[in-house]
Amino acid sequence: MSLYWKYFSIHLKSQMQYKVSFFLTALGQFLGSFTAFLGILFMFSQFHQVDGFSFEEVLLCFATVLFSFSLAECFARGFDLFPQMIANGEFDRALVRPRPLVFQVLAAKMEFTRIGRLLQALLLFCYILPTSGIDWQPIKVLTLTLMILCGAVLFFFLFLIYAAISFFTLQGLEFMNIFTDGAREFGRYPFSIYGKQVLRILTYVIPMAWFQYYPFLFIIGWLEQPLWAFAPLLCLPFGIPALLFWRFGLSKYVSTGS
Repeated sequence: MSLYWKYFSIHLKSQMQYKVSFFLTALGQFLGSFTAFLGILFMFSQFHQVDGFSFEEVLLCFATVLFSFSLAECFARGFDLFPQMIANGEFDRALVRPRPLVFQVLAAKMEFTRIGRLLQALLLFCYILPTSGIDWQPIKVLTLTLMILCGAVLFFFLFLIYAAISFFTLQGLEFMNIFTDGAREFGRYPFSIYGKQVLRILTYVIPMAWFQYYPFLFIIGWLEQPLWAFAPLLCLPFGIPALLFWRFGLSKYVSTGS
């Protein structure tokens, strides 16, 4: 753990060497996701509800997914850039170091400019928590915390799968954006509004609904069984196939020879 914090410190210091660039990039991240908020705002300027959900309830979904994705992208950026590590031969050097490969790739890059998105999510929570009309009992606060943390872990697993695909091809990886950046965009609304088929896929194939939709229904009172408070934990077993796929891809890796 101490080694990870050394990497953390190195990346933070290196990015803060160019403070103006850092803050402008963070501002760009804030404004980029702010357009998604404006889309929701314009939608509710014409409609009072979307599939039975109020403005504050939709914002709760949006803020949760934005916070989770930003955390994952900030601290797991190394997997997002993994194709470059393979293409330029950096991964070959990682293979001879006495540290787990997942850790090395994870610590290879941290993108602190994502603080712009995190700040927007925090501002949204500051608005939602007192105005949503939700009775924030301790179990609901715990549920919201699990939604954010488990969502970040799930996005990390998706980045891991993205990196593992790079062992087989460096082309055509854009389709994974459907489940990463695309999920961030689609997650601005409860997943049920996209239809039952999409909800089934996001429940049983890519378990995003377990950290965004089902615990959200518990928080707003549509589901009353207390066990739904722990639904985000069902995202975690997705790490098993993700890690297995990473190991399978690693077993097929052939050095660049550079």
